[in-house]
Amino acid sequence: MKRVKKAIIPAAGLGTRFLPATKAMPKEMLPIVDKPTIQYIVEEAVASGIEDIIIVTGRNKRSIEDHFDLNHELESSLREQRKDGLLKMVEDIAHLADIHYVRQKQALGLGHAVWCARKFIGQEPFAVLLGDMIVDSRVPCLKQLLAVYEEKQAPVVAVDSVEWSEVGKYGVIDGDPLSERLFRVKRFVEKPVADPPSNMAIIGRYVLDPFMFPILESLPAGIGGEIQLTDALQHWTQRHPIYAHLIQGKLYDIGDKMGFLKATVELACKDDTLRVPFRSFLREMAAEGE
Repeated sequence: MKRVKKAIIPAAGLGTRFLPATKAMPKEMLPIVDKPTIQYIVEEAVASGIEDIIIVTGRNKRSIEDHFDLNHELESSLREQRKDGLLKMVEDIAHLADIHYVRQKQALGLGHAVWCARKFIGQEPFAVLLGDMIVDSRVPCLKQLLAVYEEKQAPVVAVDSVEWSEVGKYGVIDGDPLSERLFRVKRFVEKPVADPPSNMAIIGRYVLDPFMFPILESLPAGIGGEIQLTDALQHWTQRHPIYAHLIQGKLYDIGDKMGFLKATVELACKDDTLRVPFRSFLREMAAEGE
């Protein structure tokens, strides 16, 4: 049994839903409280036992690389000012994991972004973590999936139940329940416009087999003219099992403004230094609105 040690984080999207903020700044660098969104994803991967991460970037994404690199000038300044806490925080970011980068030269979809990392992955099983979703949980979301993978030795995707009115925003599964939180997937449907098979939405965490790459390479374009990872998963189900795990934790869909704001407010309310004054501020705002 091969242990999953590598992860792909696609980060090549244009972030059009957050314009004009993302005109010059990658959406993955937008901060939630005091950390860029992509750092939450990297930290989840590391906490799940991932050792090597490849981030698939696009044009104007250089600041992602800079964030996870050493910054000698900043570190020297903090050291001279004896700001040891900040210095340690900055140094720790640069040593979170072995992070590598590859560029997706054309915006051909999530499936294509994953395919761009094939040489880094080789013949090993791997994880995929999307930056549009943050899961606040006691056990890291990816670690929950890895436990299923170790048991089943087959690809597994993370799902969460969403409101039926929101189903059209996601890929969803049609599956047979094996337990309270585990399903064997019969069918994947990307952003159903009518008659969705369930409200179990795929939430951007996957553990996959390297044999997925030949499927992605030969896959025709799907919805939006893009290579869809969901279509590759559907192709796989025709011959091999795929499982879906209903996550334990609070999901934040930060791919749109409302989800981003909810994550910012709720995570700020959990921050040790902000909890008391920020909740007080929220109460004052609520009172003024009554």
